[in-house]
Amino acid sequence: MPSQRRAPDKRRVLPAGTVLSFLLLADQAAAQAPIEVPPVTVTGDRVVPSLTVPSVDDARRDIERTPGGVGLVPSERIRDSKATTIKDALDYVPGVLAQPKYGQEDARLSIRGSGLSRNFHLRGIRIMVDGVPMNLADGGADTQELDPLGVRYIEVFRGANALQWGAASLGGAINYVSPTGRSAPGWLARADGGSFGNAGGQVALGGSAGAWDYWFSPTFSHADGYRQHTERDYLRFNGNLGYRFDEDVETRFFAGVNHIRQQIPSSLTRSLAYTDPRATDPSSFLKNTRRDIDSLRLVNRTTFRIGDDSVTASAWYHHKVLFHPLSFGVVDNVSDDGGASVRWTGTATVAGLRNDYVVGANLFTGVNVNKTYVNNNGRRGALTNHVDERSTNVELYAENRLYLDPTLAFIVGAQLGHARRSLDDKLLANGDDSGRKIFNSVNPKVGVLWQPRKDWQVFGNVSRASEPPTFAELNPSASPGFANLKPQTSWTAEIGTRGTWRGIGFDLSVYRAWIRNELQLFVVPGSGDGGFALNADRTIHQGVELGIDATLLEGLATATAAAPDKVQARLAYTFSDFRFRNDPVAGDNQIPGAPRHYVRAELRYSHPSGFWFGPNVEWVPQGYYVDNANTKAFRTRAYALLGARAGWTFENGLSLFLDARNLFNKTYVSNTNARPVATTVDQLYNPGDGRAVFVGLEFRW
Repeated sequence: MPSQRRAPDKRRVLPAGTVLSFLLLADQAAAQAPIEVPPVTVTGDRVVPSLTVPSVDDARRDIERTPGGVGLVPSERIRDSKATTIKDALDYVPGVLAQPKYGQEDARLSIRGSGLSRNFHLRGIRIMVDGVPMNLADGGADTQELDPLGVRYIEVFRGANALQWGAASLGGAINYVSPTGRSAPGWLARADGGSFGNAGGQVALGGSAGAWDYWFSPTFSHADGYRQHTERDYLRFNGNLGYRFDEDVETRFFAGVNHIRQQIPSSLTRSLAYTDPRATDPSSFLKNTRRDIDSLRLVNRTTFRIGDDSVTASAWYHHKVLFHPLSFGVVDNVSDDGGASVRWTGTATVAGLRNDYVVGANLFTGVNVNKTYVNNNGRRGALTNHVDERSTNVELYAENRLYLDPTLAFIVGAQLGHARRSLDDKLLANGDDSGRKIFNSVNPKVGVLWQPRKDWQVFGNVSRASEPPTFAELNPSASPGFANLKPQTSWTAEIGTRGTWRGIGFDLSVYRAWIRNELQLFVVPGSGDGGFALNADRTIHQGVELGIDATLLEGLATATAAAPDKVQARLAYTFSDFRFRNDPVAGDNQIPGAPRHYVRAELRYSHPSGFWFGPNVEWVPQGYYVDNANTKAFRTRAYALLGARAGWTFENGLSLFLDARNLFNKTYVSNTNARPVATTVDQLYNPGDGRAVFVGLEFRW
């Protein structure tokens, strides 16, 4: 494991060669093993396999054939704690920054520095549910529509590693994969609650009857909130119904419903964030600022198996109503998005060599009817803005993996993208914001995957990404008119390794991205979520993503038992060095919005009786800037949050957990807005939650 050094100002990344050489020398006598390829019929869930929803083991084997940074989080690592937010689900995935604004589901979600200036309606990451985009057609998305309790596992594809789904963005993609009636049969009931008025529950039912299988789950959560004006209520439903025509054809219908009622407080000045973190601006009450979402998602996926190949066709529809009173007005949006995709995966022989491939096409389109009204105590007043925002995207992609020998694969791929953005202004009294933009792109990728041992891989890739601006950037509220913005483009080089060495599981990626026209969206003090957007000239994003999962001790109290007790540790470390490059205004300053070092670690003792406990820590050893000018007086402060968890899993299907967070009640900033130049009056800071304790139980039968 390499030592961690602060990257010098010349923007060099930490070398991975030391790690690779050490591992190679330590195991040079080991026999070579071919790269494992899972048979279609293998499933870790030990049930009749689904063609439309891969099992955990199949998904893990497939994702580990990617020549770059990826991750898989099974539901077992989510459900043994308070699991409400995307941070709860992905906090131990290196490279992922998920920082809630108000201790709630609304969060800044960033991978490798994607969308750093955006702490609302994320950009730069494709969010998928069961392989189908959940983003609106312009690329924006709300993480509140993701339910961590409604998944069997979550896949994370960092950067170009999402090309296998047609995505070509700096941040990559995240895929929430549902349980089915065959992978999660029977009943499940869950209840949890704790500090700040938190209470939640879930009921789930799965089963099968002949060729049919089904899984349905409503969930509920409520919280009064740590800060003033942060009460929220969430009702969610996720389910699917599958039918197996024969061993080679399966179709499945998915449905997701969200009913979200969420108060939102103002951001705070730096001084107030650290002296009175539970406060909010009086306008939050006067204007009844909130974000209410009602959404419906319908999907069909049908998979045909043709020999060793498979073809999956998908179609989807997403209807969303956003009612969003803010200090500058009431945003009232109704969006309808839909699309279709086809994805062919298979194996062939080329010149006597094994050759795997994926070829696909995505089409998705949508219209957002965006209206703004005067805010009369949280109700609609006079209409001040009405625009229709239309987006269309066409993606053609292919990725080919040629095995030069059983341990070495060479990967080439590309995405062809065509995106249209058009805005029709329906209210011309305040000026005509209408505009049209077309963005075309070619995004190639080359990579290599070497597996000298069955339990060790080395990989590398070079890739291009292109990201059109979203409508939040093309027509932000504080900057009238249709912005003349360029798409953000980047080239990224990545090397890394993953595997197991002497009982220690490891996953290491080192990357550097050269970016042109990085999109930044800045808030305007007093305007709520309004802002203005611009393209930075040249920027550099580089970093290190390290995950460790190890068993440290065994047999402490049960040395002679068939299943000994264990002390295990897991670590997720992310080093982020994001900088401007010879910018005429910002020079070589750091890009605001992300800590340079982020550490998440847990130590856990597990007894074969089912009891477990252990401490955990979230550590940001150095604060980060909130403006392009890198004004030191406005940096956030370093912090370390100590937590502890415990639980008991009984043989009858009952499990209990206790989740204690921020035990020393540390005041810290979890999330910020960004500015070109910050001032003392700018409300940019969102404090994290104070000390909290949550308990829960779950019963399966």
